[in-house]
Amino acid sequence: MLFGVTKIAFCYSSSVDSHLTKLNVAQREAASHRDGPLLILAGAGAGKTRVIVHRIAELIRSGVSPERILAVTFTNKAATEMRERVSRLIEADFSLSPYDHPRRNPFIGTFHALSLEIIKAFHTAAGLPARFTILDRNDSTRIAREAITAAGFDPKQLEPRRVLSVMGKHKGNAVGLETFRTELAGSYIDEAIAEVWERYDALIRKEKALDFDGILVAALSLLQDHLPAREHFRNAFDYIHVDEYQDTNRVQYEIVKILAEKSGNIAAVGDVDQNIYSWRGASIEHIMNFERDFPNARVLVLTENYRSTKNILAAANDAIEKNVERREKELHTANAEGERIAVAGFADENDEARFIAREAAQLIARGAPAENIAVLYRANFQSRAIEEAFLHRDVPYQVLGTRFFERKEIKDTLSYLRAAQNPSAVGDITRAIATPARGIGKVTLAKMIQGQESALPAAAKIKIAGFRNTLARIKASIESKKASEAVRDAMLQSGMWALYEKGSGEDAERLQNMQELVTVATKYDGLAAPEGIEKLIEEAALGSDQDELDREKETAKKAVKLMTVHAAKGLEFGTVFITGLEEGLFPHERDESDDVDTEEERRLFYVALTRAQKKVYLTYAITRRIFGTRVQNMPSVFVTELDPELADIVAFTDWHHDEETSII
Repeated sequence: MLFGVTKIAFCYSSSVDSHLTKLNVAQREAASHRDGPLLILAGAGAGKTRVIVHRIAELIRSGVSPERILAVTFTNKAATEMRERVSRLIEADFSLSPYDHPRRNPFIGTFHALSLEIIKAFHTAAGLPARFTILDRNDSTRIAREAITAAGFDPKQLEPRRVLSVMGKHKGNAVGLETFRTELAGSYIDEAIAEVWERYDALIRKEKALDFDGILVAALSLLQDHLPAREHFRNAFDYIHVDEYQDTNRVQYEIVKILAEKSGNIAAVGDVDQNIYSWRGASIEHIMNFERDFPNARVLVLTENYRSTKNILAAANDAIEKNVERREKELHTANAEGERIAVAGFADENDEARFIAREAAQLIARGAPAENIAVLYRANFQSRAIEEAFLHRDVPYQVLGTRFFERKEIKDTLSYLRAAQNPSAVGDITRAIATPARGIGKVTLAKMIQGQESALPAAAKIKIAGFRNTLARIKASIESKKASEAVRDAMLQSGMWALYEKGSGEDAERLQNMQELVTVATKYDGLAAPEGIEKLIEEAALGSDQDELDREKETAKKAVKLMTVHAAKGLEFGTVFITGLEEGLFPHERDESDDVDTEEERRLFYVALTRAQKKVYLTYAITRRIFGTRVQNMPSVFVTELDPELADIVAFTDWHHDEETSII
């Protein structure tokens, strides 16, 4: 069974731990720690991934069997980077690699990937088939809309995404439907959501599926309530690493505690000052109370920043030290003093946008790579004016927008793959049967799904049989061929390839996207069928915005990046524009008595500042149109409290639309 618990003896080279010499003193101390709980407080740009990678390598060098090591993080991108860096380190240093036994690997993946392994190993106990469906965001929205209608409400009034958000946050806090209904529902809207929640869960069970939040909940339920699952996975790992510990919600926190309770060897890496996802259920209490949860824990602090200049770090330190709920630390760097922070105020958002576009154009003209420039904002609506200004100046840009896996042709292909494996996936069958058109209407489809085909005319039965034969051929490919070949077969067998092959314009673009999906699938070609397709489907369903940004950076390398500050976490750029720094926008308007939210806004600003390597621009507008209404704003407290010694101030009255003037 997966994650066997038998220990294997390895023979290792007697060479010294040469890989640790690449680390600074604090990093080396963290990577060398072996047994017992360890909390690594790693400031922005302090090399936390590097520490985890070298700690894993050091454990392997010291004789720990690789498959006994677990590392969990939040994005596919972070997990992939960690896996690749561990592999490179082992390949580069012979002393880290066992030479008398076939090579094994640690489990390095996201919380959702780990949870899926738990569920798959004990799927019967979870009430699921071996190949259940994983719902993506659009699928969940579709089912939520059905549940809202079934409960007698109007989806235009009780918006599906709002319902999903409320359910998701409570599920992340390990709150079930009955607890929500009996203890927390305090309004008519809450009661309505409880009604929808019940029907939503029933519809998902009918499709033998799990949604994004349900994957974590199901895994935790197995670990808590099913003794064989708990014993198996509690015994599976001797050393556990948790990246971005400050971002864990209650369910993730409980999973980690159960897995670590036998060995006690948990290394949590995080930064209180970068806790910015409370709206997703992330609790700062988990990292603040680590020593309470894991007695005798050792705490190490990494404060040397390798990314930013001294001026940028000084501004970041000044900003974040005003928070009360944090663990004291101050970032420092051996980097240069660097340029002063540019602060610019404007009459409105259009002037602000024109200024940003002009500065970006001049930076690019002076040799700065466009992809190394980022424009960050607090809310997505702010991108409109910036995009218009970039288009006017012909500055290449890229907005973190439609996810690759949410494009129609990609979702259609994935629906064929999922429907072939799970005949109960009503949503996938409904989607697949419509593209290409097969002459199967809503009435015929409904009878097919309800098992009433005997009442259909002979012609309809022939069409349904043809569709089922298509799924059977696709299933045969999935179970016998490499992932990329199975994806290509699905496109050919379904008729989708032929549908778009002779087209132009949008059809040609759809075909190119389908070809890209085949390319994406090649990274799973090394896995035995049907595991490769299962991993591809997991990636499609569980990818985060940061994963998507990474994909888009690969396909559009020479473009300025426009994104929210939340999406930028974990990234770095040479030059960063932080825009819309106005009271009510950034910091976002909150209840003055809500200290936690106020501190999270300050943490968000800290994250924005520390994305920059060399240059930061802070911009604001005196008036801004928000949701159709022009409002007057005061500059953000983050601007007014900035140390004048660190900044070059440019008042909006001094700019006068002068196309030749620059503050670079």
